Amino acid sequence: MTDPIADLLTRIKNAVHAGHDMLTCPRSNLKVEILKVLQSEGFIESFKEEQDTHQGTINIVPRYIEDALSRTAVLRGIKRVSKPSRRVYVKKEDIPRVRNGLGIAILTTASGVLTDKQARDKGIGGEVLCYVW
Repeated sequence: MTDPIADLLTRIKNAVHAGHDMLTCPRSNLKVEILKVLQSEGFIESFKEEQDTHQGTINIVPRYIEDALSRTAVLRGIKRVSKPSRRVYVKKEDIPRVRNGLGIAILTTASGVLTDKQARDKGIGGEVLCYVW
């Protein structure tokens, strides 16, 4: 697999659109940091790391809003920005706003994996991993 981050994002998107209660993906440190950001921003309910193999797996529980008649996913869309074939770096002045502030951009910086708002507050730029709304 050439892009494990895109694989994680695609698995989350597909599970949410299919209405699954849980999904599993291979573990990596960067994936765990991205999931921490998604959990703190309220896009996923929780995640749990399991050491069943050498690499381990992550069980992810997407977040849904339950009405009397239907169940709607909180996560509406997710898009990979920086890819192995084309890296996208931004300066602190050029950090993008996703959907006029309704979504978040996840960046990897020298201070770790941050949202666009946290990076703006710290005054640092980095590599834009994905947009989530």
